[in-house]
Amino acid sequence: MTSSTAAHGLGERTTAAPPVRIVHLGLGAFHRSHEAWYTARAADAAQWGIAAYSGRSSALAEALNAQDGLYTLVVRSQEDDRAERVDSIVRAHGGSELQRFLADVAAATTAIVSLTITEAAYSRDETDTDAAALRALAEGAEPSAVEPRTALGRVVVGLEARRRARGGPLALVSCDNLPDNGGVLRDAIESLAASMPELRDWIGDTVSFVSSSVDRITPRLSDEEAAALSERYGDRAPVVTEPFSDWVLSGEFPGGRPQWETAGARFTDDLEPWEARKLWLLNGAHTLLASLGRLRGHRTVSEAIVDVECLRAVEAYWDEAGRHLPVDLAVREYRSALLDRFRNPRIRHLLAQIALDADTKMRVRIAPVAERERSAGRSAEACATVVAAWIAVDDPDADRPRVEHDVARLSAVLGADAGFVDTVFDAVQRIGDLTVW
Repeated sequence: MTSSTAAHGLGERTTAAPPVRIVHLGLGAFHRSHEAWYTARAADAAQWGIAAYSGRSSALAEALNAQDGLYTLVVRSQEDDRAERVDSIVRAHGGSELQRFLADVAAATTAIVSLTITEAAYSRDETDTDAAALRALAEGAEPSAVEPRTALGRVVVGLEARRRARGGPLALVSCDNLPDNGGVLRDAIESLAASMPELRDWIGDTVSFVSSSVDRITPRLSDEEAAALSERYGDRAPVVTEPFSDWVLSGEFPGGRPQWETAGARFTDDLEPWEARKLWLLNGAHTLLASLGRLRGHRTVSEAIVDVECLRAVEAYWDEAGRHLPVDLAVREYRSALLDRFRNPRIRHLLAQIALDADTKMRVRIAPVAERERSAGRSAEACATVVAAWIAVDDPDADRPRVEHDVARLSAVLGADAGFVDTVFDAVQRIGDLTVW
């Protein structure tokens, strides 16, 4: 459940902690502002506790465990803050607690393993890191004897531990900003398990892969702001988020799930349009502002969006992306709401934070729109501006070979399109006139 949080402290749990039935990998502010929050607000919250694991550091886990998993979610509008206490996380663990993670995944009571591990964590280059560990597992090593270093490597070893323990059906839920993230997760897991026929077949028979689209801006807090909020709420691990929240899921939960729909989540048989609306419009605009905004001397989304040049670029990009979204998704209203959300100066969303892993984000947010625009016989000039700003951050004097190389990194289709490359190159030259540093 969630409840109001007084300024003097979190207090204690007033009821018994719910049993752990969800294992989450990727403990951080984003998870705690959406999945953990929805779980706490579900009608059957008393039946669904979360054991959450960080990627590497144990500092956040230690802070949460010191306050019995409770934390304050500060919902920040342009006018004020509204604080809620969230109690769905029962246990928190550092990324080094591999044996506990394997035991949690293998437990018969676990019905869901969810992930917020960033887009880059799904890449083949990342998962190849665990080749030796998975080879040892395929040769008969005990799951407890191998040491995977990547998030997906840990999941595969956890699944093998569950198979050997004769665990029941399980849903894997990706909450990362990727189109068809459940499908991407399935492909990655099946690839990693390819040398283990028994595990591969067991996954096919027992494990479902759920896709989801999460839409809630959750900025990283500065040390100063985190300290101020900790003092105000008596909380070592507060989270700040915006009032807007949307979570759309698609897929089966063979072991059961919380009644997330009672907390506002939506379930659909066709997630793709919802994913595209969020990835192209919200995340795509963020990617544009992360480059062009910084070139214009801005530090946050709220600063950049009131810059007339940045706003013009965002609106033009949204025009291109909106042509490829269904009319029944209320695109115009969503765009208007996004502008209000971006302009909230009390949500301090740093452009430098958004710019992390920019290559991957450009591939899944901008390239698909550009490809569709070019297929429709249009110039994709607004998309080219996004690509040009991304290039110009690193090399404001980029020549055409550099542009060709970077466009090809984003998309083989666009890289082979000389007309689009020309448009990007021209945009790089124009952006030089807009740069203020």
